[in-house]
Amino acid sequence: MGLRGPGAKPALRTKTPAPLPLFGDAPGRDQAVSTGELPLVGETRAERLICWIERLIITSGALAGQPMRLDEWQKDIIRSLYETDENGLRFVRTGVVSMGRKNGKTGLASALALAHLCGPEAVKRGQVLSAAADRGQASIVFDEMIAFALEQPQLAARLVVRAYNKTVEDAVTGSVYKALSADARKAHGLSPTFAIADEVAQWRDRDLFDALKTGGGAHRESLLLGISTRSPDADNPLEELLRYGASVADGTFPDRTFKSFVWSAPMDADPWVEATWRMANPALGTFRSVEDIRSQAMQAMRVPSQEAAFRAYTLNQPVTSDVRFLRPDDWDACAGEAEAAGPCYCGLDLASGASDLTAFSFYWPETGKLTVKAFLPSELVDVKQSEDHAPYREWLSAGLIEAIPGRAIDRAWLLMWVAQAIEGLDVVAIGLDRWNLKDLEAVADREGISLPLSPVGMGYASQSPAITAFETAVLQGTLQHGGNPLLRWAVSNAALDADPAGNRKLSKQRARGRIDPLVASVVAVGLAASEPAEEELFFDVIAL
Repeated sequence: MGLRGPGAKPALRTKTPAPLPLFGDAPGRDQAVSTGELPLVGETRAERLICWIERLIITSGALAGQPMRLDEWQKDIIRSLYETDENGLRFVRTGVVSMGRKNGKTGLASALALAHLCGPEAVKRGQVLSAAADRGQASIVFDEMIAFALEQPQLAARLVVRAYNKTVEDAVTGSVYKALSADARKAHGLSPTFAIADEVAQWRDRDLFDALKTGGGAHRESLLLGISTRSPDADNPLEELLRYGASVADGTFPDRTFKSFVWSAPMDADPWVEATWRMANPALGTFRSVEDIRSQAMQAMRVPSQEAAFRAYTLNQPVTSDVRFLRPDDWDACAGEAEAAGPCYCGLDLASGASDLTAFSFYWPETGKLTVKAFLPSELVDVKQSEDHAPYREWLSAGLIEAIPGRAIDRAWLLMWVAQAIEGLDVVAIGLDRWNLKDLEAVADREGISLPLSPVGMGYASQSPAITAFETAVLQGTLQHGGNPLLRWAVSNAALDADPAGNRKLSKQRARGRIDPLVASVVAVGLAASEPAEEELFFDVIAL
């Protein structure tokens, strides 16, 4: 690696593999320089990058010394990440790759890092970063990248490697690579053109990831790539990213700047058969050992305490004890429109914090129509959008969210909105947490507002019947929510707690994100279900 310290020099090797093209005048171009580098082959930017990577030399394992050959699934990742618009510019800014361990995630990421440092994706004075939970993990990408470079004399000759602080500088482009441990403070002030978030499931929080993402905002083609296998602890940044990726993939959050690539075995698949292993291990049969996974599976079968780790690390499953709510297919089947007719029941879920999301729902049991409106303080919409990782601005424009003036949920303003919204409707009751009832009644009295407020318990005994009623309406297809994306998001975030008697309630502590629109909806449907049916009167004529 050359000398260490401030006076470090580029390292050289004498082995001469197929030459690699160096930096051209723009990213992704296939311009060769005067030292005899071969031009890159490919009609697209992604194909030229693939060509460049496949001239790197594998440095360890059974294939050491051979050119790197990408599997088709690896090429598909590159093609998707490096797709360009009509101006030839990359539009993906964030990518997430998740699969079982030992499938070559780090090797691919290291090759991409090298390409952004001194290859076809390099820019003048770029910043290439890799970050991990600890210093040891952070050095893995560094070591792999340097090993690639040292097999190519023309690359080694231009790189200044400083192993003592895990940095590399390219003498041609002026670009710098640096390895970071997961401390967000170290990322502030940096402006990465390309960054790797390595094993992000092991990170304590999203602070560093978000710092890397915002730091790249100064560049029109910055790319942040998260690579990770899942963790047995489901409370980690990777799960947030995968949930967002799933919402992008199914159209809930249209976002062409975000791409996720996930290989994971379904929770209901048999974990002990090879067909299931292949779902989470795309390299199985090429450079991922079937025998190794078979050995792990046998141990996990015999030692139950190892099953969670096997499911997380090998099958890449989201291991959690939480009980989730509704299946997406069942929910989406109820996306029809219905008429707002007959008696109406409403639900109100007030924010636990003065500035958090609040929701109000309307439910017409005769037709099954369900609508919901959410509320946020107007001055904090962008802050809450960032905190909750939800497209609040988009939903605000679509009329799904109302902005309450100020920096807090003004309860008087909210009750006035409710009074106007229910005017002309046959509203039977507005259910809300009994602990908020007195406060709201006082506000209503002060403002001269009359509302049919009805206290609702939020414990197991009170919530369980409401949840059952809501679930039944969805499964029987009698509820129609009109495809509301705000409500779909809340449903996808929901988790249930259960007591020893089997009673259930929605858990805000274990939820994946905000569930307030769902809580308000469950309250409304539960109220309607608990309302006694009208009794017909029968008169017996008694002959005297």
